[in-house]
Amino acid sequence: MSDDPAVQNGPPNGDGANGDGSNVPAPRGSAGPEVIGVRKGMFGAAGGGDTSGYGGLVRTVALPGESARPYGSYFDEVVDELEGALEEQDLVPENAIEKVVVDRRELTLHIAREHLALVAKTLRDDPALRFELCTGVSGVHFPGDKGRELHAVYHLRSLTHGRILRLEVSVPDSDPHVPSLVAVYPTNDWHEREAYDFFGLVFDGHPALTRIMMPDDWQGFPQRKDYPLGGIAIEYKGAQIPAPDQRRSYS
Repeated sequence: MSDDPAVQNGPPNGDGANGDGSNVPAPRGSAGPEVIGVRKGMFGAAGGGDTSGYGGLVRTVALPGESARPYGSYFDEVVDELEGALEEQDLVPENAIEKVVVDRRELTLHIAREHLALVAKTLRDDPALRFELCTGVSGVHFPGDKGRELHAVYHLRSLTHGRILRLEVSVPDSDPHVPSLVAVYPTNDWHEREAYDFFGLVFDGHPALTRIMMPDDWQGFPQRKDYPLGGIAIEYKGAQIPAPDQRRSYS
């Protein structure tokens, strides 16, 4: 692995995000941040009789917008190499890479789900890229991101070049299917099961996509933001424990 901290961890503070000493982030695209909702109050709760003054707080919920070149650090080289490798496989890069985001000195490639497996295999196998390790997939639920409420986020690392990269795939709540990457990164096996269990992401092609934490007959996906937070019955096979506010009190 390289001893250069800019190669291992992205550009250091003193060198700037563009690697030219300017200490400015990669330029944003003309579209700006993607606003997907508005949050009121400190925690988003309502009807609680808040007297702190935070109940009147209004904030937008926004995702980082697309970045413009130059991205800085090794990011331009990674994107260029990936685009060239996809073209060699007769795939138009713009059809696979929906957008490139550089935010907080981290590189994220938003990938169209139908091309995810090919992009991951290319990132793993191409000598100039060699992202050999995927440390897992995380599910994210943005109810306000209409048409792409569910996100699958993959964290990749190149041990050869000492680089890190994030892939992100967005799918609608009504069609939560994402290609499995177990054939490319076998360590994703249980990670995909967990994302399925908690978020309802369906990884097509997974060798055994079953729940990993919740009982097999559990209804719903507990880490979605529209899932009830409390006062619900606890369900097990053949038995049901009442919600806390419905249990008998002995005091």
